[in-house]
Amino acid sequence: MPDLEVIAVVRDFVERGGNVLLVIAFVTAVMWTLIYERFWYFRTQHKKLASEIQQTWQARSDHSSWEAHQIRTMLVSQVRLSLQKRLWPIETLVTLCPMLGLLGTVTGMIEVFDVMAIAGSGNARGMAAGVSKATLPTMAGMVAALSGMLFSIQLRRYALDESDRVEDSLEVKHT
Repeated sequence: MPDLEVIAVVRDFVERGGNVLLVIAFVTAVMWTLIYERFWYFRTQHKKLASEIQQTWQARSDHSSWEAHQIRTMLVSQVRLSLQKRLWPIETLVTLCPMLGLLGTVTGMIEVFDVMAIAGSGNARGMAAGVSKATLPTMAGMVAALSGMLFSIQLRRYALDESDRVEDSLEVKHT
């Protein structure tokens, strides 16, 4: 029955934090799916592409003409594009998480003001529920953004370093 307890705890957390927490959870799940996909791509597919690019370059007899330089630039650009693919959605979702937390703060504060307008400032229990709805989404949005930001920076750095490594491996012969 531990699964039922976990479900009850999550349900209580969402009730205290409001529906914005569900949106933050969905955005976070999408963000982490994209992060996982990029790590998977870097560990598997990128190695194949880099090897193909290097074989294509090595198969060329001409490494010094203007055309060869342009082909090399095209090959490096192909690697860069594949490495940076889906990084911008991750970075966008990282940025979106705190904004959703702020939306939760605003909706929670509106609830506090509604309680104050109806019951006055003497209803501490009613105001506490609104304050909870104001603070929990903010915390959730910040935690999601921080975790995603750490991996987003790591992915961006790896993409830049790896594209530079592939570029360096395509030797140019000067005449």
